[in-house]
Amino acid sequence: MAIEYLEHDELYRDALVRALDGARSSLWIATANVKQTLVERPGRRRFVPVVNVLGDLASRGIDVRLLHSGRPSGPFMESLRKSMALESPTFGMRRCPRVHFKAIIVDGSAAYSGSANLTGAGLGAKSPERRNFEVGIWSDDGKIVERLKDLFMAVWGGAFCDECGQRENCASPLAGPEV
Repeated sequence: MAIEYLEHDELYRDALVRALDGARSSLWIATANVKQTLVERPGRRRFVPVVNVLGDLASRGIDVRLLHSGRPSGPFMESLRKSMALESPTFGMRRCPRVHFKAIIVDGSAAYSGSANLTGAGLGAKSPERRNFEVGIWSDDGKIVERLKDLFMAVWGGAFCDECGQRENCASPLAGPEV
């Protein structure tokens, strides 16, 4: 069992990139905000939109889920429309206005949890002058991972919708992306 403390650009490298590179069966991401986040791919010297990488994972049969609260940025949505993600039955996005927890769960066996949204500034991928001050942990502790999975699946499955109190702000509860 390992628990690692992460901050600044470690969140990008040791949480997001580790998750993208390590996912073999599933990759679930929860975040409040979704923006066009660029990631460097191994063996390449260029950055690509994270949604392209998520689409690639889904096209290989990996269960990719993105749970978020706010409307994704325009550039993210443009990349989503151009990616393979929407064509894959193993890619899903759901929007719930009350999601504020941030988590990345990989293969149900390791997870990140912390303060950073799925944005370049949040994950420390921006320059030191433009990044947020964020922290998080990466762990393969079964109890921690299981609790994150349980929360993710409860929100994903609509377990809190009846008592939510946000119906007026959620015209289509747990809706997928409006592309």
